[in-house]
Amino acid sequence: MARDCFAGVMSGTSLDGVDAVVADFAATGGKPCRTLGAAHVGLPTMLRDELLALQLPGKNELARAGSAANMLAELYADAIARALAEAKLTATDVKAAGVHGQTLRHRPDLGITVQLNNAARVAEKTGMTIVADFRSRDVAAGGQGAPLVPAFHAALFARKDRHRVIVNIGGIANMTDLPPGGPVLGFDTGPGNALSDLWCARNRGATFDAQGSWAATGKVVPALLDLLLADPFFKAPPPKSTHRDKFNLQWLEEKVRATRGKEEAEDVQATLVALTARTIADAIRLHANDATEVLICGGGANNASLMRDLAQELKPRRLGTTADEGVAVEQVEALAFAWLAREALAGRPGNLPAVTGAKGPRVLGAIYPR
Repeated sequence: MARDCFAGVMSGTSLDGVDAVVADFAATGGKPCRTLGAAHVGLPTMLRDELLALQLPGKNELARAGSAANMLAELYADAIARALAEAKLTATDVKAAGVHGQTLRHRPDLGITVQLNNAARVAEKTGMTIVADFRSRDVAAGGQGAPLVPAFHAALFARKDRHRVIVNIGGIANMTDLPPGGPVLGFDTGPGNALSDLWCARNRGATFDAQGSWAATGKVVPALLDLLLADPFFKAPPPKSTHRDKFNLQWLEEKVRATRGKEEAEDVQATLVALTARTIADAIRLHANDATEVLICGGGANNASLMRDLAQELKPRRLGTTADEGVAVEQVEALAFAWLAREALAGRPGNLPAVTGAKGPRVLGAIYPR
């Protein structure tokens, strides 16, 4: 059988690095795709710090953003090359790569979404057709531009005999409801790892709390948790999406100060983990209460403290990860953008209007030919 190979690249809100995959979308064993190769390239500290700084207005930011985009392009090309090497393929074996870029601003309420990227540079470096800028068309059509992964979640994980929810926990968490035979629903539930990563960096000098081990030493502060949960975003109906524009260190520190700011740092960390678990579980209870199975992907799946809180919050539903279905938790989003690139080249819509709120189906992505 002829192969139908595409690559996908994702660097998420957590800023932990770049994930790339090469996948074959030819029908194999009843599955919509098969991963042939994968790679992870960490972000240099300097670039990570610059991307965080570019989240806010600053001096000479246009030139700085251009330089950061070029550095990202080099990392994207490197990650693709490594994934190709693992797959034992060359650039000419792959029809296109979907390269999402790094989100710096996401304000669909203002018609704004900015993904830092230099897709032309990636095309030059890789010798491949590159598809980028996936969110803009959906936002232009009145949608949130996010999440874009539910259509792929449905293709990969929907089952006729069970009601599933897929939850991606990156910097921001999003859920996809997959009722058997029913409409697909999806939206951002709120912060995933973004706040706990920032708090860990502020207090421990580490970019993230490995396995949630630091959070496990703290205790949830009920008054702080209640104040965090009171944010209107959590009760707003879908379609909805969010980013660091809203859930950032300033937002968190305001809440901590409002509770007199006397909590131990590890207790705040434990409370942030509880916030992520509670808001995900509340969203599932409200919008997918009949679900019997929840599968987690993204970096949050590796946080033991968060997974314990989720298991408690989601009882009696079965909690697992996408790895249970043979898809590594860190590969799901990259695979989704490989799939979106495939849809773009075929001229097929990649969005779900019921998810994003767009006026209708739209072909997503700008194409940079090899």
